[in-house]
Amino acid sequence: MTRVLLAGAFILCTTAQADNIYKFQDQDGVWHFTDKKPDEGQAFDMVYMQKEAESRIKLRREGTEANPVYLLFNDFWGPVEVEFSLSNAVNVIAEPELPARFVIPHQTEQALVGLGSLDPKQGFSYRIQLNTVPGPPIVQRVQNAVLSPPFALGESYPISQGFNGTRTHNSPDSEYALDIVMPVGTTILAVKDGVVMDIEEDFNKGGTDLKKFADKANHLRILHADGTMAVYAHLDLASVMVRAGGRVKAGQRIARSGNTGFSSGPHLHFALQQNVGMLLVSLPFSFQAADGSLVKPQENQYLEGTQAGSY
Repeated sequence: MTRVLLAGAFILCTTAQADNIYKFQDQDGVWHFTDKKPDEGQAFDMVYMQKEAESRIKLRREGTEANPVYLLFNDFWGPVEVEFSLSNAVNVIAEPELPARFVIPHQTEQALVGLGSLDPKQGFSYRIQLNTVPGPPIVQRVQNAVLSPPFALGESYPISQGFNGTRTHNSPDSEYALDIVMPVGTTILAVKDGVVMDIEEDFNKGGTDLKKFADKANHLRILHADGTMAVYAHLDLASVMVRAGGRVKAGQRIARSGNTGFSSGPHLHFALQQNVGMLLVSLPFSFQAADGSLVKPQENQYLEGTQAGSY
């Protein structure tokens, strides 16, 4: 007899499943009702139909009861590092030996582990521990990162929470995050060239109830060539202007700011992150000013846009 329990730690690995209905009128006066997002620039109304969140990381079992094989599908458009281990294991043998780490490419399912019993005459039981972190594992933290501000030239917005913010930025993945106060609907620009790794744009509400809104912030995750990832969060409903897996250029329009998820008011949460061997950390960085100088962002500072945003 085999008994299996599953436990795990998933970091930014869920997405809301929604079939929002878009209503719009075309140039011929014909009304359309569709679950496909209209082209950029097309005015529309929406009927919001949020469902429960579904994991981006999907573990599946094949094989027999006596010799199960576990496979993992990575639904991100970038690599994910996975650590597979067992706890409370009784009479179990694993191939490969556990704990084991794997890097799963984007949109790929990969066999991870095969299990069996040490003594075939007896049953076995175990509890799966599955930890996942987005991004390629990099041993050394990227230093001296220089980015462009995430909004257009001629715009200026205050930083309400800077590096080492004590109010909500108190975990490794947000230690060097910024909160930039801006009106809902402000156009957000990419800070660096990259590939769109993950999109969430189906939430329409925000508030200060942590339990209710902690996992309901619309966001974009963009993977850069050096392995770092930019996270743009609290975006407006259905406001993303790029596609998952698509390449973007610094200064390209990517989304509009909002007030979704755990938020006390309209703002953009921005962080530069890196996977340092199964640990998602945020990184300090500087913004490049219009005159070419480097600006280290600080709380209560007004940040000036430098990008034309014409893409």
